[in-house]
Amino acid sequence: MARTVTAGPGPARRAGRALAGGVGRSVQAAVRRVRRSTHAGGAGESGLAKLIELHAVNSAGDMMITVALASTVFFSVPSGQARGRVALYLLITMAPFALLAPVIGPLLDRMQHGRRAAMAASMMARAVLAWTMAGVISTAGLGLYPAALGVLVASKAYGVVRSAVVPRLLPGRTTLVKANSRVTLAGLLATAVAAPMAGGLHAIGPQWPLYGAFVIFTCGALLSIALPAKVDSARGEAKARLTADEEAGDQAAGATDTVAAPKTGKEPAEEGAGASNRKEQGLLGVGPSVLHALQANGGLRALSGFLTMFLAFMLREHPLGGLTPAMSLGVAVTAAGVGNGLGTALGAWLKARGPEVIITAVMLCALSAATIAASWFGLFTVAAVVSVAGISQALAKLSLDALIQRDVPEEVRTSAFARSETALQLSWVVGGGIGIVLPLNGSLGMAVAAALVLVGFALSVRGLFGGARRGGTARARVA
Repeated sequence: MARTVTAGPGPARRAGRALAGGVGRSVQAAVRRVRRSTHAGGAGESGLAKLIELHAVNSAGDMMITVALASTVFFSVPSGQARGRVALYLLITMAPFALLAPVIGPLLDRMQHGRRAAMAASMMARAVLAWTMAGVISTAGLGLYPAALGVLVASKAYGVVRSAVVPRLLPGRTTLVKANSRVTLAGLLATAVAAPMAGGLHAIGPQWPLYGAFVIFTCGALLSIALPAKVDSARGEAKARLTADEEAGDQAAGATDTVAAPKTGKEPAEEGAGASNRKEQGLLGVGPSVLHALQANGGLRALSGFLTMFLAFMLREHPLGGLTPAMSLGVAVTAAGVGNGLGTALGAWLKARGPEVIITAVMLCALSAATIAASWFGLFTVAAVVSVAGISQALAKLSLDALIQRDVPEEVRTSAFARSETALQLSWVVGGGIGIVLPLNGSLGMAVAAALVLVGFALSVRGLFGGARRGGTARARVA
């Protein structure tokens, strides 16, 4: 009997090894380029690079969970039922956060020595909950919602802690604006990479994006622990109040000057004790400029939440420009991503020169775009308002960061970041809730969007202009 000689496996194996080797080398080269970028400008030495990488991992994991939940809670059921489910989802996930928001800031003030542990706990909680949801997501039962509650609250808690950590990791001669720009941009890029990966995993099965999130968040927990030890240091820190009380601000500056005074004899000790007492009494305010900038940012963050929820249902029920619902939503999502990225890049380039003027300008741009969209509701105007909202939110947040660095004494900056981020998260919830309950009328929706911006503008514009005139004086108060 003649033997049959097959030469297939040898070349196939060699081709497979060559392909695997090429992919491996490409991945290694990409990793080296990413690390060079994240470690630039002294970020590697200060520890900021590790936070940038951690935030990228966090954003990728959140995107995995978003894709999994959207496919089950939103796209897989009729529109009316989906709206009720998402309303329930927002209610049971964000209502507890809204109730806890007033105490999250003070709680973080007491957790100053455990920030790395808090971030790792947030990551591990989401990893475990993602694995839990993977077992029940195919049925989309009510058991999914308590797990989604935990995921979202943990994500919001991470955001608040991250905002408090950034000031501790600033490289020399690097502003908070530039540092936060790099962190935000890393998150946007990670989201852009994770979205198609999550879509591919979902094509295998609805639970697979959640398994991917489990792996990503587990890695994130390890990265959290690897942050520099100074993240947990509360040396020289004090508590902040979100108040415009000028006297509080002056006392904060006085406390800073007292602590910094050279100590000779009994007098400095008495002054140091007085400063400590003032801190314990919570007399350190953020000042009027920061408070008004926070009000303006609150209006823009509410706009973001509103557009996210309202357009998700509006474009599914009434797609625009002759496109399918999925394509209409794709246009809106792309416009939002481009706007966010462009706003972050512009903020880094502008370096928040004249932050009050920048905030006022972007508020006017967002108000104008929403007003035009209310008058001429269509695919182009919707894409424009979403893009402008993304640019405005990014620039306004970076300007708020600049004001905190300029006006808030150094010892309370960390607390100010934590509490301001908590307030902004709550603003998004309010806007998202309005977007769900509003009738699906395009012109009405854009009018409400304009009204949200107008409220923030009306509350803040006078104070912002006053702060711009006092800019030179405010800088003298920086610690």
